[in-house]
Parts: sequence; C-alpha cells; structure tokens
Amino acid sequence: MAADTLPPINTCQQNTFVRNSTQQECMRSGVPIIHHVIADQDIGLFKDSAVPPITLAKVVKLLTDPHSANLCDRHIYTLNKVAKHYKNGFIMKDLVLVFRILNICADRVQDVPRYAEPMAEFLRLCSLPYLKEKESDELAFEQIAIESTDQLGYLMRVPERCLQLQICDTLRRFYCAHPSQQRIEKYKQNSLTYNQMLVEKSDVAETLTKSLSLVGDDPEVRLAVLDLLRLLSQCSASNCDKILNGCGAYQLCSHLMDVDDPTGKVLFNSIDILWNLLENGSAELLCKQLNNTECISQLRDAFLEQTTQGTSCSGHQLRNDLLVVASLVASVCSDAPFVETGFVKQAAVFATFEEVKSHNALVKHFRLPKNSENFEFKKLLINLMVQLSRNPAAIPVMSEGRVLLALFSYVTSNEIKKASKTWNPAQYEEIQLHAIAALSTLAPLMVEDYMVCQGSTRLLLFLEWCIGSDKYCGFGNGFHAVGGCGNKRAQLRRTLRVIRNMASTYCETVLEDLTEQGAITQLVSVLDCLTANRCQGKSAPDDAIDVEMQTDILVAIASICQHEIQRKEMFGKAGVNVLVKFLKMDIGLLSSGLGHFGLLVSAINCVWCAVVGCFDVEDYFLEKDGVFLLLDLIESTPHSLHSQILGCFLDLTENQKTMSHIAVWRGKDNISAPHLFCELWREEEKRLGVIRDKHGAIADLQRPLLSRLQDCQAVVPLPANCPSQSIVDVSENLRAKLYSIFNKIGFVELPGLTGDDHVTLTIIEHYLDFKMGEVWTEIISELVEECIRPITPDREAMEAISSAINIRTEQIVEVQKDLIEAQTQQDLIDEQEFYAEMRERRRLKEKELHSFAEFLARTSSYKHLKAAKQKQNSAIDASRVQTNYKSTANFHRTEVPKVNITAFTGRSITVESTPAALTGGALVNYDPQTGTLEPRFIRGAESDDEELEPDDILECSKLL
Repeated sequence: MAADTLPPINTCQQNTFVRNSTQQECMRSGVPIIHHVIADQDIGLFKDSAVPPITLAKVVKLLTDPHSANLCDRHIYTLNKVAKHYKNGFIMKDLVLVFRILNICADRVQDVPRYAEPMAEFLRLCSLPYLKEKESDELAFEQIAIESTDQLGYLMRVPERCLQLQICDTLRRFYCAHPSQQRIEKYKQNSLTYNQMLVEKSDVAETLTKSLSLVGDDPEVRLAVLDLLRLLSQCSASNCDKILNGCGAYQLCSHLMDVDDPTGKVLFNSIDILWNLLENGSAELLCKQLNNTECISQLRDAFLEQTTQGTSCSGHQLRNDLLVVASLVASVCSDAPFVETGFVKQAAVFATFEEVKSHNALVKHFRLPKNSENFEFKKLLINLMVQLSRNPAAIPVMSEGRVLLALFSYVTSNEIKKASKTWNPAQYEEIQLHAIAALSTLAPLMVEDYMVCQGSTRLLLFLEWCIGSDKYCGFGNGFHAVGGCGNKRAQLRRTLRVIRNMASTYCETVLEDLTEQGAITQLVSVLDCLTANRCQGKSAPDDAIDVEMQTDILVAIASICQHEIQRKEMFGKAGVNVLVKFLKMDIGLLSSGLGHFGLLVSAINCVWCAVVGCFDVEDYFLEKDGVFLLLDLIESTPHSLHSQILGCFLDLTENQKTMSHIAVWRGKDNISAPHLFCELWREEEKRLGVIRDKHGAIADLQRPLLSRLQDCQAVVPLPANCPSQSIVDVSENLRAKLYSIFNKIGFVELPGLTGDDHVTLTIIEHYLDFKMGEVWTEIISELVEECIRPITPDREAMEAISSAINIRTEQIVEVQKDLIEAQTQQDLIDEQEFYAEMRERRRLKEKELHSFAEFLARTSSYKHLKAAKQKQNSAIDASRVQTNYKSTANFHRTEVPKVNITAFTGRSITVESTPAALTGGALVNYDPQTGTLEPRFIRGAESDDEELEPDDILECSKLL
C-alpha cells in the first residue's frame, strides 16, 4: 500500500507507539524496566478495611486432626482470630469451609460450652452480606450460598438457647437488613435482593417450621422463630409454600394456647403467619392441615379467650382474625370438627346474643361497644354461620341457637330507628343486608325454623316496603349493597334472592304458605314494575342487578306454579303480559354480559311451568302471539337454547289451538314452521356427526342414526339400571323433541317444504323405528361382548327384529331415492319452463319492436300506408269464404270511402261531448251517478269565474 494512503495516527496511538519503542530499546540495551503499581491502601482509600490472607483449611485441620482435636484453648483462640479476620463478612468462595467449621463446633458445643461464644460470633458474621470478588461470583457460587443458608437453619438443632436466638437474629438481618455502605478492598457486598433470593431458594423456612417442635418449651426462642417466620412469609409465596410443606399451619395452630405467654405475642405472630399463608400460599393446603380436632380446639379456645377477655383494639382485631381463619377452614373443609369441639355452639351464642335473649353464661355480661372492630365482628359471625352450614351436622346446633330468628329480626323496615342506639344507620344497613344474604343460604336448610318464624309473611311485607313509595336513601356500603346507594335496590335484590331460594326447595309447605300470602300476585307486580323501569323512579336501561332481580322473580314464580293448576290460574293474564315482554327481548342482548341469557332461560322456564298446563292461561298466551314468539326464538337464538324452547313448545302443542298458529307462522325469508324444524334436524345431525349424503338421505343402512360419539365409544356391558348410550342419546339432542313435534302436527300436507325437507321428513317419520333397531343392535353387541348366547327363541326373535328393521330401512332409502329423483325431474321441468318463459318474453319484445317499426313506417310514408291498407284488405278478402261477395246485392260497405287509414272506421262515429262544467247550462250541476242536481266539487274548477287555461281550450277543441 502506498504511504500516502495510510490513515493518520492520533495522539494516543502515537504515545503508545513511542512507549513501546522505548521499552523495546531498553530491553535490547539490558536496562531494567520498573512498573509503578500503587495499591488502594497506599493512598488510604480502604484504610483498615482490607482482608488479610488466612487459610481456613488449616483451621479445619486444627479442629479435626486427632493430635489437636482436644486443644480447646487453641481452638477458641484460632476461631476468634478467624472471626476478627472476617469482620466485614465471609467471602463466597470460603463459605464451604466456614460452615464446616460451624458444624464441627455445633457437634462439640454440648460437651464443651466454650465453643458457643466463637460460634455465636461466626453466626453474627453470617448476618452480613457475602463478599464477592467478581460479579460472576453470584452466579458461580449461587448453589454453595443456598446450601450455606440451609445450614443456618439446620443449626437450630443445637440445644443452646443463645445460639438459637442468634440464628434467628442472623437470618432476620440477612433477609431484611440493607447492606452497609462500607467499601472493602477487592470485594463487594451482595445486594439485599440477592440475599432474599438465596433464602427463598433455600429450605430455611421449612427447617424453621420443623424446629418449632424443638423449642416449644422456651417462649422467647419460640417467639423469635415465629417473628422470623412472619417476616419470611410476609411477601414471599415460595417461603409460604415451604412453610406449608413443613406442616407449618398445623404446627402453629395446634400450639396456639399451649405456651405461657402473658404478652400475647406468640398468639399474635401465629395468627399473622396464618394470614400470610392465606394471602400468599395455598389456602386449600392450609385448611387441610387445620382440619383436625387439635387445631379446631385451639382456635375455639383462642377465640373464646379473646372474645370474653380481650379489651384492647389489638385483641379485638386478633379475635376477628381468628374468625376469618375459622371461616376459611369451614368453607374449604366442610367436615372439619367444628361441631365436635363445640365451636359451632359458642359461635351461635355470640352471633345471636343481641337479637335473641339467652341465659348462656358466655354472654351474661358480654357487650359490644360501638366501634369498627365489633362491627366487623358481627359481620364475621354471620359469615361464619353461613360457612358452617356446609356441614349438615351443624344445622341442628344452629337451629337450637335460634340463628334463623336472629337473622329474621333484620327483615323489617322499622328496625333502623330502633337499632340506632347500637349501630349507626350505615352500619345497620350493612348488617341488615348481610343477614338477609345469609338467610338465602340458611333458610332453605332450616325449613321448620323458617315456618316457625313466619318467614314468608316477613319477606313479603319487607318486599312491599322495598317497592313502596317511602323515602329511603341507602348508603350503598359493602359488597351486598352494590347498586343500592340512594334507593332500596339492595334490600329488594337480597329479599328476592331469599324468596327464590325458598321456592326452589320445592317444599310443599313453603310453597303453599307463599301462595296463601299472595306471593304470586306480588311477585308479578314487582316484575311488571321492574320491566317498566318504574321502580324507585328509575329510568335508566336495565343493568346487571335489574336483570338478576328479574331472573330471581321468574325462577320463584316457576317453582311455585310448576305442579298446581290453581297457582297457574293465579298467575293469569297479568303474568302472561309480563312474560311476553321477555319473549320479545332483543337477541343481541344475550351476549351483553349482563345476564340476559339467564333471564331468557328463566322466562322460557316460567312459560313452561306457569302457563303450559292451564288451558285458560294457554289460550290467553296464544292470543298474545305466544307461539309466534317461541318460533321466532327457535329461529334466532343459539343452539344452547333450542332444547328448552322445543321442550316448552312441545308441551304447548297439547293444546289443539296451537296447530293453527303453527300453520300460519312465517319466519325470515317467508319460511314455514315445518321447514324450520327440518332445518333444525339437519343442523343437529351435522353437529352430532351422523353420516348423510349430499341430499340429506341415509348413507349407512346399518346405522341410520348413529352419531360420531356413539361410533367412537366401544360397547361396554352395563348393569340393567344404567342407561346405554343409545338411550342417553335420546335426551342429549333435539331429535326426539322434533320427532314428537311432527307427531303432533303430522307428516303430510305440510306447507313450505322443499325437496330436501321431504327427504329429511322420511327420516324423522321413522325415527322411532331406527332408534329401536339401534337399541337392539346394542343389545346384541353387549351379548357378544359378554360371551352370552341367547336361547334359540330369543335369538330367532332378535334376528327377526333386526331383519324387519333392515327391510324398513331399505324401503325408506328407496323412498328417499324416489323423492330425490322426482325432485331432480321437477327441477329440470322448472328449468325448461323458465327458459320457455324467457324465450316467450324475448319473442313478445321483438314483436313489439317490429310493430312499432311498422307504425313508424306507416306514419312516415304514404306509400307504406297505402301498401298496409291494401295488405289489410287482401287479408280481409282472404278470410272470406265467398270470393265475389262484394258484387252481391246484399253487400253493404262498412267503411268510409277514400279514407286511407289502417284503423277500422264506420259511417257512425262517437263524439265525446264537452263537459257541462265547461259549457254551462241547466245541467251544469247534474250528476249522472246519483241523478240529482246537487253541486259537485270539480278539481280545477273551484270557482265559476275561473278562466280556462289554453291547454284546456285545446283539449276541448280536440273533443269537438
């Protein structure tokens, strides 16, 4: 490369080049080179912070060598020297030897207590962050650091109180304390995040949990361990899982009251740890560990002590926390021994002591001052009753404690003023809603108590207050009061849910009581109020709460009216008018997410239960176009609703008046009801995977109805009381309902059917025969599978049945082929007729054009006109039988001579006279239709003095 093309050399490169050249010259001349290396300590940057070199391997050898194993004084001196050497923390690469030294000392400390002091110093140094030489040491020595952290937990086995306390303090500082800002030569401290990661990946939490059984006799050590576990479980899900793996919940709860702790810190920390486990760990695993007599007994004793003796705010909070833990255990483990330990009975006493008088000694001097903790306590007790009701054994205990009567005391409108002495109006409303919500769960489980408390009367009176015009502004606080700010909607919503749940029990005593109290009429009026958006002056569109309330009312009415015609008559025309509104619902709302899908299902169910079966109500439902609405829903709703709608429609067809409505109904594209049902049948078979050809005819003669699911499942022998797959198939799809509907409306002379519909109709008509053959085929297959040979008569009967069904199937296939062929021929005929019609239209159009062209020629040329006249005369002459008829004596001409027009004319002409309204005269007002002279209104001639327009004069002249 040429010299002038080299890049320029900057100053740094030039200095480096000169320095290297000088070094090379010095080396060639034999002059030694001196490099000036200045360490950090030489300039005082890390004064008194350097780590002098030391060999830990020699220390380990000193402690383990048989010749020096008994030199205790020397050991202590050396350990103190090592501790002083690592006063800033242990280096990560030395951790293996450090914890080997600690384990050696731990094995000897019980025989030689003097090892405890240097061991405690070592443990204190372990609370400092580990030191790293390079950033990569964190990754390179991570596993060693995790195992070293594990060793800290394993050292809890040493039965020395001071060492156990030091271990807890070391782990607490290591996990929570931020590293100091001290700078150490050649080393850097690990971050707090890295230390927390080491603890979470280690088994320290599980080891500490298991060590609780070793330190149970020392309250101070136990408290230190609990405080450390509280810190470890506060924000770490992995630590919580490891605590639970070590049966931490059982260890904590089974010794809540065993430790003599006047300060109550052990109980407080134990409950705090349980709270952390609930928030960050597996609640199901925790509840399973607490599901035993020991833990529930400890919870009961702790709850009883804090409830009766706790006076401080923290004591009340601890009492509430115990209730939360108990509620969670009851919700997850319904068979927890709350009844056996007496927890249910005690909780019921505290839950009802304000509303129900009790002589129990627990509440003789018990009071609930007005504060937030006691307010939460009241709500938690009600919630605990609900959760405990999952266990059937708890129901008699709660019934004995009159829990239902206490809850019904809140189902009233005038209790707010009375309760103001204990709770403020907002708190009372929240407790009231909580109690009514609890009634929706407890009342169906305690029907006898419900009847004793006159629950139906209380609920209906409260329902009347909810929809009344009394001014009431709800506060809208709490979960159960959503949407109830400034109105009574929250109370209405919860009351309707209780009525729905009671009606859904189908207990005849409850249903009869509701009927006698006028529940049907009242619910219909409430439903009408809600649908009209008139409740509480509301004018906004329905929201999720309104939809939920309407659904609850419809379900309650359906449950009450389902089996009694008299109740359906009480539902009557007013109920039908409301139901029709729901059947006219916009289908687009089904996917709105507000619950309209469930609302429509409830409306159809209400039609099925409250309308169908009573002829008077059915007739009025038909008058309101109920059949048309159901068919519209079948046409427009998704497949998931078809089964219920068809079931309701099928029962409605028992009324003969329904048939005329079915016959005249027309849907989209002017389709008929039979065509709609055939289309549903085809869609259902397509969904089931039934084999059909392109025309919808039978493609598999042996299995004309078999679905894909039945084909995939092998034949499994079943007991006689278990339905087979062929029988289950009847109730799992729509084909049986569609077959039943066609049995009602008939199979012949149905309007609006296409060729494919006729093919499908042959399958529908013989559905029962096909299903019978399918069942017999299944029976034969099960006998073969079980290696059972039927006796000869049975075998011959089965063969005869199978043969008859196969012959019937072949006949139906032949009929379908004939129908398809006829439809094909009809299509061809229709096609030819269509083309013939097109040709005729083309011919007429061409003829019209030709006639118009001739007309133009006649009017444009006199020669053409004369030729046309001659042609016309020739045609007339040719049509005569006589050839010389014009020369006969009786021939009379009918045309005017010398008139050269092709139109036929005669001697007489008709002239339309000018209207009398234009010429005037005596008959100006004469009406030829009536024969009178009454004045008539003539358009365009309102006034006699009106002048005629030029166009009118021209028209008159033409007429003349």
